[in-house]
Amino acid sequence: MTIPPPYAFDAERDLVLDRVVDVPPNLVWKAWTTPTLLMPWFCPKPWSTVACEIDLRPGGAFRTTMRSPEGQEFPNVGCYLELIPDRRLVWTDVLGPGFRPIHDASDRPFVLTAALFLEPEGTGTRYTAFAMHADTKARDQHSEMGFEHGWSAVLDQLVAFIKTW
Repeated sequence: MTIPPPYAFDAERDLVLDRVVDVPPNLVWKAWTTPTLLMPWFCPKPWSTVACEIDLRPGGAFRTTMRSPEGQEFPNVGCYLELIPDRRLVWTDVLGPGFRPIHDASDRPFVLTAALFLEPEGTGTRYTAFAMHADTKARDQHSEMGFEHGWSAVLDQLVAFIKTW
């Protein structure tokens, strides 16, 4: 697992998915930062992403709407904190666009800051997805919701989607 500074893994509060995939970092970055390329793979099937807005700058909006198989929609909003093309993408759902604090976070089971670290490895990418939570309870809720399975499935969908280009 590679968590670069200034970030640090806290086993009590954080979750990590760390894998090597056989697609290059620039294509992973493109799929994560282009709305039309993000929507086909962003949530585990049979769920779908039906809307996406990306304002790719610190403080810029990261909005998605996920739809359950039953048709219920779940909008999500956050903002980007750090962007290093082809290397690092950091966002949070604690803050909205323009770094404005979100006051309606109480309707969610937890809030998080997430980071995606991409490192070239051979012809592929070391893909490290890092989810930071406020406390153990939030981490456990995210884990019980299926962090490992869900984020792994989404990564598999991402790789398969990139290979169709």
